[in-house]
Amino acid sequence: MSTLDYLEKLLSFDTTSAHSNSELITWVQSELLAFGAIVKIIPNEDGSKANLFATFGPQSCGGVMLSGHTDVVPVTGQDWTVPAFSMTRKDGKVFGRGTADMKGFIASMMTAAKKASTQNLKTPLHLALSYDEEVGCIGVRSMIDMLSNAPIRPQMCIVGEPTGLSVATGHKGKIAARAKCIGRAGHSALAPFAVNALYLANDFITELRKVQDTLRVGATQDPDYDVPYTTLHVGRIKGGGALNIVPHLCELDFEIRNLAQDDAAEILGNLTQAAKSIALEAQNIASEANIEIEVFNTYPGLDTAGNEPVVGFVKSLTGANSTIKVAYGTEGGLFDQRLGVPTVVCGPGDMAQGHKPDEFITETQLSACDAMLDNLIQRLIIGL
Repeated sequence: MSTLDYLEKLLSFDTTSAHSNSELITWVQSELLAFGAIVKIIPNEDGSKANLFATFGPQSCGGVMLSGHTDVVPVTGQDWTVPAFSMTRKDGKVFGRGTADMKGFIASMMTAAKKASTQNLKTPLHLALSYDEEVGCIGVRSMIDMLSNAPIRPQMCIVGEPTGLSVATGHKGKIAARAKCIGRAGHSALAPFAVNALYLANDFITELRKVQDTLRVGATQDPDYDVPYTTLHVGRIKGGGALNIVPHLCELDFEIRNLAQDDAAEILGNLTQAAKSIALEAQNIASEANIEIEVFNTYPGLDTAGNEPVVGFVKSLTGANSTIKVAYGTEGGLFDQRLGVPTVVCGPGDMAQGHKPDEFITETQLSACDAMLDNLIQRLIIGL
C-alpha cells in the first residue's frame, strides 16, 4: 500500500472525538504486527478508545518517536461538497476530514513503518497514536504514564501536526476553565433586591479583558508567534430563562493560552481574586452570591531550545534552515514536560485547512513528508 492508500483507509474511519477510535486502532495494529512491530495497546477505562505504541528495531536505546492523534473534529453543520469520511482526489489535493489534521501524517507513518520493517535499524523507530487530542490532549496521558515507567524512553519526538513541514519548536500552553456565577433570583420588577448572575458574569468578563489588555502591551512578547502574547478568551456563556426573572445562575467558559514565559497559574490566580472581589460586593445584597472557578482541562506549552539535538536533526531531515512556532496546542508539551523527551512539531499540510469543510492536504505535501521520513529511516539504519 502507498501513503495515499493508507490515507484512504484511515479516512474511512469516523473517529470524531465523540466516537470510538477502536476500529482504526485495530486495523493499524494488524498492519504493524504484520510488519513485525512490537505493539502495545493502551485502552481507556471502558475500552471504547485506545492509544497505540509500536516499536521497530532494538530495545536497548531510546530512538525516535513519531506522534499523531487519531481523532478528528466534527463535521456537523459544515457545508461539505465532498464526502467527509472518504477520500476525494482533485487537482493535486486530497479531501476528507482529517487529511491535514492529522491522518495525512499517520498515513506517512504507516509507509515509514513498512520500510523500517525491511531494514536492520541500529536506532529504534517508535509510533505513538493517541485518542481525544482534539478535546484537550486527554487520551495521550495514559500512554505517557506507560512510557514514564518504561526502562528506556524515546530519545526525541516528532509530533506530526500540520506545519507545512516547517520545524516548530514551540506552542502555547492552555488552561480551560468555567466560572459559575451565583446570584439571587427575583421578579424583574424588583430587580434591585436580587442579584443578577448575568451581571456577575459581565463584571468577571470585564476583569478578564483588563488582564488581557495588560498582557497585550506587557513586556513578555514572543515574535515567533502570530499573536506574540498570552491570550484570554471567553468562548461560551449560558444563563437566564425568562425576561421577567432576574437569573440566579450564569456559567461561562474561558481559556488562557500562555507563552512559556508567562505563568498561567498566576494569571488564573489573579482572575480568581478578581472573582472573589466581585462576589464580595454582591454579598451585600445576597450572602449566597459567589463566582466559583473550576479548571476542566489544561496542557503545557512547548518551548524547545534551538540548540536541542532534535531541532538540528529534524531540520536535517527536511532541509529547513529556520524554525517557527505554532498558535495551536499539541501533545508535544506533555511529552516534553512529563517525559523529558525533547520534541518538535513537524508535519505535512496546513492547519488553515483543518477543522473546516472540504478539509484537504496536497499530494505534494504528502510526498514531501514521505521523503522526510525516508531520510529518517536512513539515519536510523546507521544510528544516531
